[in-house]
Amino acid sequence: MVEGVAAKPQDVECDLLVVPVFEDDQLDDLAGLDEATDGEVGRARASREFRPKPNELFVTRAGNAAWKAARVALVGVGRSGDGAVDRFRTACAATLRAARRRRVGTVAVLLRGDVDSAQAARAAAEGVLLGSHADRRFKSGEDDEPPVGRALVVFPSSATAELARAIAVGSTLGEAANRARELADAPGNELSPRLFAEQAETLAGASGIAVEVLDEAAIERLQMGLLLGVARGSAEPPRLIVMRHEPAGAPREPVLGLIGKGVTFDSGGISIKPADRMEQMKHDMAGGAAVVGAMRAIGRLAVPTRVIGIVPATENMPGGRATRPGDVLTGASGKTVEVINTDAEGRLILGDALWYARELGATHLVDVATLTGAVVIALGHAASGLFGRPHGWVESVQQAAERAGERVWPMPLYPDYDEQLRSETADLGNIGGRPGGACTAAAFLKAFAADLPWAHLDIAGTAWADEASAAQPKGATGAMVRTLTELAVAAGSW
Repeated sequence: MVEGVAAKPQDVECDLLVVPVFEDDQLDDLAGLDEATDGEVGRARASREFRPKPNELFVTRAGNAAWKAARVALVGVGRSGDGAVDRFRTACAATLRAARRRRVGTVAVLLRGDVDSAQAARAAAEGVLLGSHADRRFKSGEDDEPPVGRALVVFPSSATAELARAIAVGSTLGEAANRARELADAPGNELSPRLFAEQAETLAGASGIAVEVLDEAAIERLQMGLLLGVARGSAEPPRLIVMRHEPAGAPREPVLGLIGKGVTFDSGGISIKPADRMEQMKHDMAGGAAVVGAMRAIGRLAVPTRVIGIVPATENMPGGRATRPGDVLTGASGKTVEVINTDAEGRLILGDALWYARELGATHLVDVATLTGAVVIALGHAASGLFGRPHGWVESVQQAAERAGERVWPMPLYPDYDEQLRSETADLGNIGGRPGGACTAAAFLKAFAADLPWAHLDIAGTAWADEASAAQPKGATGAMVRTLTELAVAAGSW
């Protein structure tokens, strides 16, 4: 976790002191920094070797005994004002990734300028932990980029309690997002539905969350024909993971229902996917991982609102018993679905899970899923798609994402998309053709949310990174853990 320290910058004993720098920033509040680095800071700025563009980094030794840091890193944050805190979070993550490459033991991040608020303190802790993350579970040999041993966020002595609390919250959120990343990065042979459920019991249960795991027989008793239909082709039986946060003294309502797609490997089933990049389909349970991570954070933060988390966990495989295109499945809600394409399986298992969240008493619903390639075509990897109703509830989810520093973009749910799902055989088909694929998938889920406030987050473009960047390694991102937690925290404003 990240420690908060109230101290003057020159008094912080560390291997690397991280100084955020903005455009037009003269560093007037850091008198002596240039002298402490034997003039290197001034020379780098004058020669434009360092420019305060986002994530740009300049590292030099501190050779003045008056400053206790061994080295100083200037990290660019870009312009001050709107978005500065989000850029600061990313800059912290980028700096920590660089620190690992340099085998740094102790890193201290300085709050200053436009990032000296509680919001920035939380973002710094999140960024430090997100940047510290590296998954070496399946590598042999010595780690040539070992984890940073100790991470500090340094702030002035004023407002100590407020900033310390913000750092603790940020640490909790960053840690929970990293646990979600580890789940989503696990290969399918290491994270079957059964093992996913065991991990949920460990991760959420450690935060005081009550976890119940329903096996295949229990799922059959609930008549969840959509989940069972997807699971039929796999030798691995499905699980339904149910997590409950019921704090003492919490009002009966609202009850937030978080539902995450948990397809631990998606081959596409009989409508099999192309071989190219199919290995990425180990990430198809990233929505479920986000819900587990959020429930872990919600428990640790003692959020005073009742929350139910549900993850239907299964593989989608083309076995001899697999559901065929043209088959009709009956969900627990009683709705029948004609399966046109078995690779549109996520919406099927979410349909049963949405129904079950309603049965358990949820009053507000949010589902999160790597649901469609179509949302990637629409939004790329820059934002997650946000669908839902009514407008006020969708707005609440969007505002939670903005506070959490995660991008979402509202998408339409016109009645036209419902028409595309019409089936001559069943109540609805599981796909609606190529046009508006992300929208028709959301329209399908809408049918199972009934009349409750409901939002759908399609994270197919944001759940993992195909290539490493300054702030993010290749692999899972932990998308929506912070947003879902922030939404639960803000329950009083819904």
